Amino acid sequence: MLRGLSPGPGDRRAMRLHSPSMSELHAFMTAARLGSFTLAAETLCVTQGAVSRAIARLEAHFGQPLMRRNAHGLTLTETGRKLYEGGQAPLQAIEALSAELRADDRRLRLTLSSVPTLASAWLVPRLPDFHRRHPDIQLGFAAYRRNEDFSGATPDASILSGETGQWPGWQADYVIGREMIAICSPARLAARRAAGLWDTPAGLLGEPLLYHSNGMDNWTRWFEAAGVRRDGLKLAGGFDQVSILVRAVMADMGIAVLQRCLLQDDLQSGRVAAPFPDLRIAISRGYHLCAPPQRRDHYALACFRQWLLDTARQDPDNTAPAAGTAV
Repeated sequence: MLRGLSPGPGDRRAMRLHSPSMSELHAFMTAARLGSFTLAAETLCVTQGAVSRAIARLEAHFGQPLMRRNAHGLTLTETGRKLYEGGQAPLQAIEALSAELRADDRRLRLTLSSVPTLASAWLVPRLPDFHRRHPDIQLGFAAYRRNEDFSGATPDASILSGETGQWPGWQADYVIGREMIAICSPARLAARRAAGLWDTPAGLLGEPLLYHSNGMDNWTRWFEAAGVRRDGLKLAGGFDQVSILVRAVMADMGIAVLQRCLLQDDLQSGRVAAPFPDLRIAISRGYHLCAPPQRRDHYALACFRQWLLDTARQDPDNTAPAAGTAV
């Protein structure tokens, strides 16, 4: 017997439980509410077969059918209707209590997703500072989805690439990534300078212009901001990963224009070179920390957001002029 609980008349005898399992109840209630096994499976993140089997076990438990399928969806039997109507309030109460009991644990846990290249090249090297400042917060990463909609249990927030105002209704803060820089191999830069070329950005027009498949217009924006007239800009090879694009530049396949914040290590180590390092050009796209309204009061997220924005403001590669301009 549990301490603190007074025994009742039948406490010393075996007690038969008449209620089914929670997973079976959730499957039935969700299917009944949505009128579809398929929609219930999507909502519960399980297969349609799992929902069907759970409801079959529930019907076996009660010894009678709870719902019938027809051309228009699902129809509850009289027993199913009673279970649905009588089970809503208790299930909601259990869910609310469960959320309350887990609240203290969740407030110190934060699950993020991020554009992978930004995470590896810029964010992760700075995370030790976050952990020193907030040792009580457990930070983890979920798989990155370019079209994140926060419909699942995770992530709590995501660092996405886009333009300010692209995510109405969300808390979306610009972090970094608007400033672009042209890069090439050190050997190509040395050869062009030795030949007396590349005195101005217009000199790059004759080079193979490599690009990222999600930023095909970056070269156009870069040349426009640099004040370069060009007719029918011709691009060379495209790549769907920044890391491969940078490798192509190292291999002297051509030149590229990328976010300056992603190239700090490569530039400092001399693996790539910048023909115009002091030309600071910004585009309208950048990396934003995005979170849905229901995460607005999340303690761990608030701590991370403040740290991230402060860290980004102090980054020397985050001093770009207004989008579409150059200095």
